[in-house]
Amino acid sequence: MNKPSFYISSPFDTYSGYGARARDIIKAIIELDKYDVKLLSQRWGDCTLGFCDEHPKFKFLQALSVPNIPKGEKADIWMQITIPSEFQPVGTYNIGCTAGIESTGCDGSWVEGLNRMNMNWVSSKHSQKVFQDVTFDKRDKQTNKVVGKIKSTKPIHVVFEGADLDVYKHLPASEVKLDLSKIKEQFCYLFVGMWMQGDLGHDRKNIGQTIKIFFETFKNKKSPPALILKTSEGVENYMSRDSILEKIKGIRNQVKGAKSLPNVYLLNGDFSNSEMNELYNHPKVKAMVSFTKGEGFGRPLLEFGLSKKPIIASGWSGQLDFLNPDYTILIPGKLEPVHQSAANKWLLPQTSWFAPDVTQINRVFKNVYEKYKSLTGKAKQQGYYVKTNFSFDHMKELVGNILDSNLPKFAKKMDLAMPTDIKFNTDVQLPKLK
Repeated sequence: MNKPSFYISSPFDTYSGYGARARDIIKAIIELDKYDVKLLSQRWGDCTLGFCDEHPKFKFLQALSVPNIPKGEKADIWMQITIPSEFQPVGTYNIGCTAGIESTGCDGSWVEGLNRMNMNWVSSKHSQKVFQDVTFDKRDKQTNKVVGKIKSTKPIHVVFEGADLDVYKHLPASEVKLDLSKIKEQFCYLFVGMWMQGDLGHDRKNIGQTIKIFFETFKNKKSPPALILKTSEGVENYMSRDSILEKIKGIRNQVKGAKSLPNVYLLNGDFSNSEMNELYNHPKVKAMVSFTKGEGFGRPLLEFGLSKKPIIASGWSGQLDFLNPDYTILIPGKLEPVHQSAANKWLLPQTSWFAPDVTQINRVFKNVYEKYKSLTGKAKQQGYYVKTNFSFDHMKELVGNILDSNLPKFAKKMDLAMPTDIKFNTDVQLPKLK
């Protein structure tokens, strides 16, 4: 075996954004056929395991899984796909790969993690800029006095999340088998994303505010559209579903002067990639909305674009890498501090994220519903733009170029097996002992 050993630690077997990111990166590296790839499976919070069992296309990853690096062996190349604070160099050459960052800053431990590796990969230009620009005071552990600055010093490359064109593509209505018969409306907006912590108007995906503005826009209308939420609170179970339904009910009760309100439907549970593509292409689904406060990349928006339907999204953060402003509807807004109710050890209250303009969201909801046909041409162009610039194959080519340009030369591993064509003379007479 003359290929350099390439060990990758990641949550590749989970139903999560990081899991999807890991599977694509791993598949790209394997298909380059230049490395001896081994995988270390990691959990990702409370996210469900078993993705590979449910998706035959990725079952081959399980055969490459090992519990750890064999004792006494040092990986030629070591990659971790996780948050930067967890990066630890254990190989000859070390690569940190993260999904990105959703605000204007991060904890100092993330920058220290980036600096422990030889090279780092992020999913968008937004994340690259944040990591390159952020600076922290370095303090003496005993005196707490400032002794210098902590700043990213290692190369940071943008490796976008490429769309699998074998899965995500335009489907005619006749090929869509997903049953949405319980939804009576023929015009539905779609949102896809996790409902995370944060008060109304302050959760990162901005789902609560999206629902409220949708209610306000179409209240008391005779034939309003519907809003479909493909969401959960991080786990797919009945408790999560019931919690979300209670949140929606609470928002309904806040709408003043409402004699009637449009319907909001909840899709809960794990969907396969092909089922997600059928959802995107369902004839009742007319457009995707994402009034997010910040994205490392925004993968569902990328995938939905291939359905050739309109996209309405916040005009800030990672999704701007692939949302062409000529072909999509980008909502303006301003930066504001991360709300305390949404803050955690990764999203810091002293950093900022995006607040989309509420009046613009209201206006766009109306315009898209009333003037839908005029938007379909640009939506088709966005689909073509994604297909020709942000496919998995384009991502794989980028990965190969980055590795070729940065990895050192590794010594070839020699096969020490004894040659089989050497014959020994067994008739040699040894001298007799006297």
